[in-house]
Amino acid sequence: MIQVIAGKKGSGKTKRLIDLTNTTARDAEHDVIFLDDDNRYMFDVDHKVRFINAEDYHIHNADMFIGFLCGMLSSNFDIGTVFIDAFLKLCHTELDDTEEIVRTLADLGSRHQVDFVLSLSADPEELPDFLKQYLI
Repeated sequence: MIQVIAGKKGSGKTKRLIDLTNTTARDAEHDVIFLDDDNRYMFDVDHKVRFINAEDYHIHNADMFIGFLCGMLSSNFDIGTVFIDAFLKLCHTELDDTEEIVRTLADLGSRHQVDFVLSLSADPEELPDFLKQYLI
């Protein structure tokens, strides 16, 4: 399953994502991952959450990002939820170019029983139709 939190810069997306991460971690019977582009929120997420600064892994494009996620999922079968802050920045892509990435995430999620929750810096009203179905 994919869920998307969208909003303009400064609209509270990251706070909402962190709150959802911590709520999920408290009740989870699986591993919870929080991916970000820096360490700024490391101490805001519950200690049970595996916080990953994706910039440490030299991800330069969407294919590398998907490969990174596949590597995580193949090495840990207990991952149940992956929260991704600054999704567009981590993928090094523009909003209009995310359809294939989102389709790949949906496929990975269904194959491996993993939920993905993404934060997008974009006006929810201006999201492409393929993303609107995932808005929360």
